[in-house]
Amino acid sequence: MYVVIMAGGSGTRFWPLSRQKHPKQFLDIIGGKPMLRQTYERISELVPDRNVFVVVGKSHEQETKKILADKKDIHILVEPFGRNTAPCIGLAAMVISQQGNDLPIVILPADHFIAQPDVFRSDIQKAGDLAGKTNCIVTIGIVPVRPETGYGYIERESEKIENGIYRVKSFVEKPDFETAKRYLESGRYFWNAGIFVARPSVLLGEFEKHMPDFYSNLVRLADHIGKEDFKTYLEALYEKAPNISFDYAIMEKTETEVYVVPSACGWSDVGSWYSLYELRATREGDDKGNLLDGSGKFFNCRNCFVMNRGTQWIAMLGLKDVLIVNTDDAILVADLKMHQQVRKITEHLKQSDKDELL
Repeated sequence: MYVVIMAGGSGTRFWPLSRQKHPKQFLDIIGGKPMLRQTYERISELVPDRNVFVVVGKSHEQETKKILADKKDIHILVEPFGRNTAPCIGLAAMVISQQGNDLPIVILPADHFIAQPDVFRSDIQKAGDLAGKTNCIVTIGIVPVRPETGYGYIERESEKIENGIYRVKSFVEKPDFETAKRYLESGRYFWNAGIFVARPSVLLGEFEKHMPDFYSNLVRLADHIGKEDFKTYLEALYEKAPNISFDYAIMEKTETEVYVVPSACGWSDVGSWYSLYELRATREGDDKGNLLDGSGKFFNCRNCFVMNRGTQWIAMLGLKDVLIVNTDDAILVADLKMHQQVRKITEHLKQSDKDELL
């Protein structure tokens, strides 16, 4: 197989620790290493380094090379502009297709957490085995453990085709709470983790059908892969490329067979400060649900989270459900349950021309 790690996100929901120059996938917030490095190590047992491609934005090229400095055979593809996941996947598929074979590509976000990597690798291998022998797209469906309104869902057909794999009936948008409860009770729905497996020929066929203008430019780019003028043609491709996700551009329109491998691998997209708190507090928190990362002390607090990456010592007294994130130049103090609203702060900073804080 090949593995494509998508590392181009901005991580705005982790402000003020995550910044434009140092977004979430490059942070050490869980597991003791940058999330990008953890993603690579999670799949390194499946494929040789020469089959690993990391797609990253121009401003993060050096940081990526630093994190993977000891892995000389990994390929780093640098996007000149951020254009969401569809152009990213199309670029990687075209570059890999020029390697001269049609082995399955595993497409992974760089900033997810997996509690059981052995289970995850086994499920990825199942997906790869199926994708390698059929003209299909395979996705990993996370077995839900609660009624979750923050994720999209994958609905499966009733009958298994082989090895515990199902055909996909539909992709479903984020539900309300009552609908999410019904999804959980039915056993027919999985969280959509944005992980896909398919051969390059299948992926490029999808782009040709559903994004024909972008595909035509990809074909023109292919003649320049490995040549001195590659960056020039890549920039021209991205200037015209739509800003659209792979889900919207391809998966919601495809007529190709799509299958889902159910996975109970302990997945989280670590999509907010609250989800990070949930993951870590059960293992690292005190008996009152407080989690401290950095220098400080809780006094009569409950379910509070402090991430202190500044030089100050932080004391918290008599608080409940409070988040404090301290950096050298900004402090976030928030109701922990309002974690989804953090992006409003970065929107305000953009409108206020406070670029130094973004």
